[in-house]
Amino acid sequence: MSKDHQNTDSPAAVALKYDGERAPVIAASGTHELAEEIIRIAREHNVPLYENPELASILARLELNDEIPETLYRVVAEILAFAFNLQGRTPEDAGRPREG
Repeated sequence: MSKDHQNTDSPAAVALKYDGERAPVIAASGTHELAEEIIRIAREHNVPLYENPELASILARLELNDEIPETLYRVVAEILAFAFNLQGRTPEDAGRPREG
């Protein structure tokens, strides 16, 4: 089923990848069981989670490896800065492997 026909009211999870060079891209996206698996893997790898169902629903409409739309740069930048801060890192550290 294409994303255009999915129920956008269903819980979604989206993983973003940011390399510090270009806009963040969709690394994983899914609803229901797949969303739960994305969250499980993130927790297993100590990836910070940010809960925003409306944003997740919007991002879930994109295809894998799509860059986030320019209209979402600010909100995603704030989330990434928060996530980096939780890890004691900065967005400038994006291309470097995490320590520990």
